[in-house]
Amino acid sequence: MEEAHSSNQTPLLNNKHHNHLHRTGNVWTAVAHIITGVIGAGVLSLAWSMAQLGWIAGPLAMVLFASVTLISTYLLCNCYKTPDPEVGPVRNRSYIDAVNMNLGKTNARVCGLFVQVGLYGMGIAYTITSAISLRAIQKSNCYHNEGHNAECYFGDAQYMLAFGVVQLILSQINNFHNIQWLSVVAAFMSFAYSIVGLGLGIAKVVGNGYIKGSIRGISTSTTGEKVWLVSQALGDIAFAYPYSLILIEIQDTLKSPPSEKDTMKTASIISISATTFFYLCCGALGYAAFGDKTPGNLLTGFGFYEPYWLIDFANMCIVLHLVGGYQVYSQPLFANVEKWVSVKFPDSGIIHKDFKLKLPLLPAFKLNVLRLCFRTIFVASTTIIAMLFPYFNQVLGVLGGIYFWPLSIYFPVQMYFKQRNVEAWSLKWVMLQSFSLLCLPLTLFALVGSIEGLITARLK
Repeated sequence: MEEAHSSNQTPLLNNKHHNHLHRTGNVWTAVAHIITGVIGAGVLSLAWSMAQLGWIAGPLAMVLFASVTLISTYLLCNCYKTPDPEVGPVRNRSYIDAVNMNLGKTNARVCGLFVQVGLYGMGIAYTITSAISLRAIQKSNCYHNEGHNAECYFGDAQYMLAFGVVQLILSQINNFHNIQWLSVVAAFMSFAYSIVGLGLGIAKVVGNGYIKGSIRGISTSTTGEKVWLVSQALGDIAFAYPYSLILIEIQDTLKSPPSEKDTMKTASIISISATTFFYLCCGALGYAAFGDKTPGNLLTGFGFYEPYWLIDFANMCIVLHLVGGYQVYSQPLFANVEKWVSVKFPDSGIIHKDFKLKLPLLPAFKLNVLRLCFRTIFVASTTIIAMLFPYFNQVLGVLGGIYFWPLSIYFPVQMYFKQRNVEAWSLKWVMLQSFSLLCLPLTLFALVGSIEGLITARLK
């Protein structure tokens, strides 16, 4: 976890240290980063979430989480520069830096814990999802060749290992500023498989000749079972929206003028509007097509069998997107930990020195011992945990329940109070505190239900 500093001198020094960075990002590169981080594993579970909530509560929940995300984004955008959000001399280069500058050392440590757990969890979730999609390609081809009733069973451990090997290589990319091209490719992939999901959903509904589903959602044998499924559905939706974990890192790639704050707000409006449209369409069409039999993962649950080549294409787009998405979420964690180690051991040559490595037929590249060792351990550990808990919907729900409220609501609200000197019990203070407190029980409900689902799945 990144070290939290009690004085303001260290952030100033860090700010000067990073002035050499040439920021070239604009509203569209920010949109690409956001969409890469947001439209990922979460979109595939939304039809299942809609099926648990029904035709009224399902769309309302998605719009609610979209609205909450947009509000928190507006609050958090103001925290990139200190003390003034537009011309402040200090750049807070990460979420933890922003909390440290505005709320102090203790809050920064608590925030750091949530941030690192959230970023680490994303690596696990993306490893699970990529393996499911790779396995779905093999199953799709098997069903096409052997028939839809064939026993096409394949494990996913080998796919997780393959994904881990790719991430071992990509994780040696130096920092977040060097992966804009990866985010652009990943963003195109996310739109591609979302559009395929939409098209297949429409075709399925037309083929059925009627819209499936109900206002109450899927029926269950007991009320308790329904409550747990609803809570998991809310956790999945909570996972699908926020990008608070990486917002300030994205903002740090933007050039100015215009101010980074204004560019980020524009990019957020575009991104959240686009993702909400796709989310509502994918969730609604998936539920309309399958009703009570809606799969947990729309493109890998084999509600669709044909055209098999289109299923293969969509799942390959998912894998390519997750390759980039893994790095978008991992690079901030890498930077936090490596910065902490560098501060702790400022005179260590082995930590600070880069070595040039030249392989046949490839250009020479720089290798750092700390970067190589830590990032290798990180990727290996996310792969191992994903192999132990390969439960798609439950893992997404747990992650959404863990970090949604503290990182998307509580800390942005508290930092806004501090930056704008909002007086206690003023109208603005009451409204934002009410907003924060109302979202807390919803998040806890989603977390508890998702943990129950994960434990139940593991014990089966």
